[in-house]
Amino acid sequence: MYSEKFQKFIDMWRVDFAIERTIDEKVCVDRDGKPLPWYTYPAIEYLSQFDYSDKKIFEFGCGNSSLFWAARAKNVVSIEDNPKWFDKWQHEFNEENLDVRWRDEGEIYENAVFEDDCRYDVIVVDGKRRAECAKAAVNALADGGLVILDDSDRINTSQEYKDAVAALKAANLLQVDFYGFCPMNNYTKTTSLFFSRNFDFKSKYDVQPINGWGNLWSLSRRERKERYKES
Repeated sequence: MYSEKFQKFIDMWRVDFAIERTIDEKVCVDRDGKPLPWYTYPAIEYLSQFDYSDKKIFEFGCGNSSLFWAARAKNVVSIEDNPKWFDKWQHEFNEENLDVRWRDEGEIYENAVFEDDCRYDVIVVDGKRRAECAKAAVNALADGGLVILDDSDRINTSQEYKDAVAALKAANLLQVDFYGFCPMNNYTKTTSLFFSRNFDFKSKYDVQPINGWGNLWSLSRRERKERYKES
């Protein structure tokens, strides 16, 4: 039998992280059913602190992450190479600030980041040709911007990921790795953020960090006392 304390841990994952729903329904959402990226939870919580209302986002790889960014950013351009998924996103994603584009032919894919002749504050590398996309991203990144490389732990077995990380580090970006569980998976992975050295995105809150999901200090003093008694 589970101890009461361990049961509360399980309940937190079920309720606060909605992990059971994401695995069973194969959908990246939070406890309220709002879209989440397929990044690690620590990365999602860290990124969720910032104000992106004046930011431009570019994604190599479309999905619920596109809706996550569209709900926060000024505009989002997302590239999809799978015809089945592209058709799905075209029908289901109706946000005015989200532009989903089909791009799939070698260099056309990674060079899509240059099509609008602008620089992006956040560039997400989470689709095909990740090494080539990482190299393109450093030339399309706005001053003070951020590149996100998901599944970066694949560097241990993949030359493609080794080349992607090497390109981002060669651009003098600062690498911070967020290890942990993520929606839909029953195992851990890594999402890496590559920061410009003058990164200075503003927080939406008065303090940073804020209380995360399931955090003890998000409870009232009375609730914390009760929790201490139980443990």
